[in-house]
Amino acid sequence: METVLLFSIFVVLFLLNVPIAISLAVAAITILALTSDFSLYMIVQRMFASLLSPPLLAIPAFVFAGVAMSRGGIAKYLIDALRSWCGHLPGGLAVVTIVACAIFAAISGSSPATAAAIGAIMLPAMIEGGYPKRYAMGLVAAAGTLGILIPPSVTMVIYGIVTEENIGKLFMGGLIPGLMLASILIASAVFIAKKNNYGRLPKASWGERWRASLKALPGAFLPFFILGSIYMGIVTPTEAAVLSVFYTIFVSMFIYREMKLRDMREVFRSSINISSMIFLIIAAAMGFAMYLTVNQVPMQAARWIAENNLNKYMFFLATNLMFFVMGTFLEAVAITLITMPILLPMLQILNIDLIHFAVVMTVNMELAMITPPVGLNLFVVSAMAKDRLEEVIMGVLPFILIMIAVLLVLVYWPDISLYIPRVLMD
Repeated sequence: METVLLFSIFVVLFLLNVPIAISLAVAAITILALTSDFSLYMIVQRMFASLLSPPLLAIPAFVFAGVAMSRGGIAKYLIDALRSWCGHLPGGLAVVTIVACAIFAAISGSSPATAAAIGAIMLPAMIEGGYPKRYAMGLVAAAGTLGILIPPSVTMVIYGIVTEENIGKLFMGGLIPGLMLASILIASAVFIAKKNNYGRLPKASWGERWRASLKALPGAFLPFFILGSIYMGIVTPTEAAVLSVFYTIFVSMFIYREMKLRDMREVFRSSINISSMIFLIIAAAMGFAMYLTVNQVPMQAARWIAENNLNKYMFFLATNLMFFVMGTFLEAVAITLITMPILLPMLQILNIDLIHFAVVMTVNMELAMITPPVGLNLFVVSAMAKDRLEEVIMGVLPFILIMIAVLLVLVYWPDISLYIPRVLMD
């Protein structure tokens, strides 16, 4: 009964447009204060203590690097280079959009940031190139979701902290699925462009291609710098995040010279706003976790699975449906923090690999970000294109079906997610 009341308070507050972090905190503190021996002082102390984990330092660093990248010209020059090589091909502009999203995602780790940064440049270009506006908006929204799967990913950092799984292995687990999803989106874009005879850009000369590529090279090197240093064991993900900040600032200010010292204030402001929201959610979710632990909710759920002989595929079906529903109104970070304390004992009973589950969970939340009624990327693209939300939804429907198919493949073939962590990192 108390658990039902906890979630009821949270849902009511959320429906009243109270911010997620505040809704979580109020619900958790209210129930803990009324039903347990915890004092308010102890609850607040535990909430703040949850923010002392060193791996959490990676979050503001990756957020800062993503914001600086979008303002410092890195995204613009990347797109120019890709457009010079692929723009004249069937579906060339669509391919450029997807590849640019994949590269930007590997740096920013944020889906809305990816959709906003790439969409600002590619939406007008695709519409001018003869692509229907509805299709262009749907493509940007779908490709933008790669941000939370292709490493480095803020969601994976949070998941690693909650489950105590190696964050480097989680990053590598998302690499092949992320590239696979990007490749499938590219193939579908080329097929649709050929079928509907969408426009192409004039073919760039070899000189233009090489000039654009050399200009983009410092920015394009960043994902390889981050992932390579983690993979080779030179730095931890947290250290790689800090290095990415310095590298992004150096490239933006001294190579591209697109960002001035006076622009740093706005970069800091945006980074602090985003990071503060994430940290507030983490602290508030700790209250949720306290209640669940005290009342042994995870153990009860695990016992129910054991008694009912639930197999792992039924479990995947149930959790995927849950993530899909929750993802339509909650952020990936909040979902991870709310659900994983309950699901972790179940994963151990069913012998499901934590890295495999992380990838499946992340793809599901990617799907939720483009699912009506409140998929976050839908609103980002709608605002940027200055068009109705309904048009974005109609444009994104084919890509939703593609992502569902990819999700099913990842559930049934865990080795896709586990090959790099298991073979190359053990």
